Amino acid sequence: MKKSFVIFLISLFILQSCSVNSEIIYHKDAASTTVTDIDTKEFMKEMMAMTPDSLKQKEFGDMDRLPTNWTSMYDLAKQEGKLKTENPDSIRIMKKIFMKSTKEDQKLAGFSFKMEHFAPEDYQALKNFTKTEKLPFDQNIYNNWDGKTLIINTDNFNLKSIEEAIRTKSSKEEAEKIGGMMIMFFKTIGTTIKFESPIKSISGKHDWLKQIDDHSIRIEYDLKAIYDKDIKLKNADKKIIIVTE
Repeated sequence: MKKSFVIFLISLFILQSCSVNSEIIYHKDAASTTVTDIDTKEFMKEMMAMTPDSLKQKEFGDMDRLPTNWTSMYDLAKQEGKLKTENPDSIRIMKKIFMKSTKEDQKLAGFSFKMEHFAPEDYQALKNFTKTEKLPFDQNIYNNWDGKTLIINTDNFNLKSIEEAIRTKSSKEEAEKIGGMMIMFFKTIGTTIKFESPIKSISGKHDWLKQIDDHSIRIEYDLKAIYDKDIKLKNADKKIIIVTE
């Protein structure tokens, strides 16, 4: 592949709005697993229709070779000859981040990313790693979880990591406009948080967060409210504390 999967993903965000859905599973051992699914069906349909047959292989050939099975960021970088680090923490993190493409009727329909069983120390290493490698992950992965209690910082209800990922691949002029254009980039963004143990109590409220069942809550981002400071939320506590049994 000529392009890394990160660069390719970011190009999709810039060109066409899409839907992003994440799921974070909190394990009893204080680790968590995150899966993010990005639906690009409409983008691919429109782009294929606009591209002459003579250019389809040139423009989309690399996409057809993206793995359809979970493949680590480390293995992808090695396959592309783009493994640039020997730092053991960075390599450990790269081996725990996976991606795959999805297809419908033999056509590219989207991408999925997974962070496999990240322990607290892995998230600290991830913060250092993402200083140079901008990855479009849900900010809620950085919430505090000790195996029993989750403290959600609602300041993480934003698109910061996605914005940064797009800015790194944009011109200076484009980067300055990113914030105001994010609503155009996405249709919906949401995150489901699941616990292995039943939820015992929830302290704090936010308009975008609701409990679904005994083991899970759902966060639905209001993209307009994120960028329009004049919109006031009825409930917007800075911390949501969820205690499990």
